[in-house]
Amino acid sequence: MTISAILAKHHPDVFTALPHESVTDVVTRLAENRIGALPVVDGQSVIGIFSERDIVYGVAQHGAAFLTKTVADTMTAPAITVAPDTAILSALSLMSKRRIRHLPVIENGDLVGFVSIGDLVKHRIEKIEAEAAAMRDYISMA
Repeated sequence: MTISAILAKHHPDVFTALPHESVTDVVTRLAENRIGALPVVDGQSVIGIFSERDIVYGVAQHGAAFLTKTVADTMTAPAITVAPDTAILSALSLMSKRRIRHLPVIENGDLVGFVSIGDLVKHRIEKIEAEAAAMRDYISMA
């Protein structure tokens, strides 16, 4: 299974942040949409990620002044990305090794999706549960 299987279940629109936006505006958008991160884009190119972790580090380092900074000043860059044809287990491994929770999905240089570690784990659990149910059905028929 690949990332494209997860994207097929997602809403096609991806929330994004622009580099010139204020941290306050983007934090508000994260809270309103109950999400943990946004890809930061310049056109369709992903230039970074702005996440809850960036907020925590920024407030710890700069205090309340952090909220007046721009996303470009505070984002994590460059963004680690995957392609739609990346295997889900490969993406999970990458996320574990790099200690990240979100991946922009890039195809031909353009942002086509955004997945979280929760999306990947949920997909894996559903697949394992389906396999277990099929095995139980097979055993009960024998």
